[in-house]
Amino acid sequence: MSYALTPGGPDHYPAQVGTMLVTMVEPHKGYERAFNRWYERDHFYGGCMEGADTLAGARFVATRELKNLRWPSDGTAVADPVDAGSYVAVYWVQAGRHAEWTAWSTPQVRWLYENGRGFPERTHVHTSLYSLVGADYRDPDPVPVTLALDRRYAGLVILWFDGLEGRAPVDSLAELRREILPEMLAGSKIEIAATLAPILPPKDAPPPTVPMKLGSGPGDETRFCQLMFLDDHPGDTLPRLQAYAERVRKAGIAELRLAAPFIKTVVGTDKYVDEL
Repeated sequence: MSYALTPGGPDHYPAQVGTMLVTMVEPHKGYERAFNRWYERDHFYGGCMEGADTLAGARFVATRELKNLRWPSDGTAVADPVDAGSYVAVYWVQAGRHAEWTAWSTPQVRWLYENGRGFPERTHVHTSLYSLVGADYRDPDPVPVTLALDRRYAGLVILWFDGLEGRAPVDSLAELRREILPEMLAGSKIEIAATLAPILPPKDAPPPTVPMKLGSGPGDETRFCQLMFLDDHPGDTLPRLQAYAERVRKAGIAELRLAAPFIKTVVGTDKYVDEL
């Protein structure tokens, strides 16, 4: 079986994940090392962690070996081409504080660029905001999702799905929890499966005023992503996740758009910049 923490239970402390910023980026050729240092030593803090309502953040990297393992091969709904996006950064925002966080972060990014603290030699592949729909766990006394980014898991696999037959993310997760998700987690190296839905702008909203293009859009009302936090390198777990995605499709719940494995960056080093 798998486990989900119950709101109001003994593990439900006031610090809780409400929303997420995920940003998958490709540094331009020849600028890999410079990008890694700029992002880690400046933007990680100036762009997000300085915000009062940012709970945690972490960075992961996809080497060429891992990018070659992405599927489906035409996963251009999220990454175009499918192997774009060598680095991904994930940030948790405190539950109930998204509006306040956005009020800080949007002008902050503009200020950074206006003051020479941007990095034009990069392309955003997919940068979007998500709301937490739910977190499921392999173990009965798990590391809660709030701590996942500080736990520094060795591996992360992100799966993007579109719900079938117009299913909303909350309904897709309810279907997955009946059997498919618990059976996938049981006995695996996946400690946490966090399910999130994109925060969609109002249909009549003007384009965001940001200093760079943000890559692929958030999808529609059926889109959701799942962050699988792994004890180990993703390689051994990918066959299990491939079988999971196929089972989800055959059950008529959702269609996989992209599965992308990553490993943890080694903070303070340039490890992996020559393997992209």
